[in-house]
Amino acid sequence: MEGAKSAEKTEFTNAKQQLMRILFISMNSIHAQRWIANVDNDHQEMYWLNISSTEKMDLPQNVTQITDWQKRKIKYISGEYFLRKKLPWIYNLIEPFLQVTIAEQLEILIQKIQPDVIHSFEMQSCSYPLVEVLNKHKNIPWIYSCWGSDLFYFQNIKSHKLKIQQVLQRVNFLQTDCNRDIAIAKALGFQGTSLEVIPGGGGFHLDAIQIMKFPINQRKIILVKGYENKFGRALNVIKALSELKEITSNYEVVVFACHPIVVDYVKNNALPFTVLSKDALSHEEVLELMGKSLLYIGNSISDGIPNTLLEAIVMGAFPIQSNPGGATSEVVGADNGLLIENPDSVFEIKALILKALTGAIDLDKAFIFNEKLAKTKLDLDSNKQKINKIYSQVKVK
Repeated sequence: MEGAKSAEKTEFTNAKQQLMRILFISMNSIHAQRWIANVDNDHQEMYWLNISSTEKMDLPQNVTQITDWQKRKIKYISGEYFLRKKLPWIYNLIEPFLQVTIAEQLEILIQKIQPDVIHSFEMQSCSYPLVEVLNKHKNIPWIYSCWGSDLFYFQNIKSHKLKIQQVLQRVNFLQTDCNRDIAIAKALGFQGTSLEVIPGGGGFHLDAIQIMKFPINQRKIILVKGYENKFGRALNVIKALSELKEITSNYEVVVFACHPIVVDYVKNNALPFTVLSKDALSHEEVLELMGKSLLYIGNSISDGIPNTLLEAIVMGAFPIQSNPGGATSEVVGADNGLLIENPDSVFEIKALILKALTGAIDLDKAFIFNEKLAKTKLDLDSNKQKINKIYSQVKVK
C-alpha cells in the first residue's frame, strides 16, 4: 500500500514538473485578462507580473499574481515625478538608485520561477524594459503580443524605432491581431516565428451575447467611440453628425468612453447627443449598447484592429471605422462596413454616414455577413484552441 502511494506521489510530482511555466508581463488590461483566462491551466503553470506594480487583476485562481513589487531603496526625493514625466531619459538613469526596477524584478523572477517562456503584451511599457535582462537569458523563449499602435505609429519616431528594433531582435515569437503588423515587424528586422493572427482579447462567447442583439429594424442608436487624444479623432465624427441634423434627428446619438474635451465640445455646442465618460460603462454594458445600435463609428489616426470594432461586429452594429495602415480593411470590406481613409476629413466621414443611412447600403445583408464573420474568426472557443496551440509551438521549438 505504501509503495502504491509513493508511486502515485512520484507520478503527480513528475506531471507537475512537466507543466510549462509561463510568465506573462503586461499592464492591468481587460485584453490581457481575457487572453490569460483562455490559457489551458491543466497544462501550464502560470504567473502574471503587473508592469506597473500596483493592483491585482481578475484572473483564474491558479495564476500567481506578482504585484506591489516596486519597493523604494531610498525616501522619495522632490522632483522625481517631474523628471519621470518631462525628462524620462534622465529619470531612467537614476531610477535604479531610487527603487526596484522592472529589470531587477524580472531577474529575481527568472531565478525564482525559472520560466519556460516569457510572454509580454504591448511594446512601449511592457517590452522595452525587458530587453537588457532577456539578452542575458537567450535560452528563454520570448513571445511578444503586438497591440494597437505599438509598431505602426512608433516606428516613425527615431528614439522609439531603435528600441523597437532591439526588442524584435530578441523576440522569438510574434503574435499580432493583424497581418499589417507582421509585415512591419519583418521590415524592422524581426527574424523569429510569426504566429497565427488572433484577436487581442481572444474572441467572444457568441451564444451568450445573442440575447443582447436587437433586430436591425428596432435599432435607433448611432454609437460613437469618444476618444480624442494622441490617436483618437472623435470630434471629427461629432462635427460630421452635427451637420446631418435632418438625418440624425431620427436617431439617438450616443458617444461613449469620452475624453473631457469631447464632453465639453458637445455641451458648449448644445448638441442633442448623449455623452458617457471614459469609465461610465462596464464591458458588458458596452456590448449591450452595441446590441441596440444601428451604426458604430470609430475614428483614429493609428491603431491595430480595434477591439471596439470587433465588439460592434459581433453585436450586429454596422461599422464605420478608420483604416490606419490598412489594418481595418483586413476585417471590414464592401460587404460588411465602411472605411474612413482620412480620419481628419469631416467631409469624408459625413459622406460615409449618409451612405449608411440613406439606403445605399443594405444593412440587413451586412448584419448577416458580420454574423458569419463572427462565427469564423471571432468565436472564443475556436480562438481559445489557437491560443493554446501557441504554447505548444513554443514548447516544440
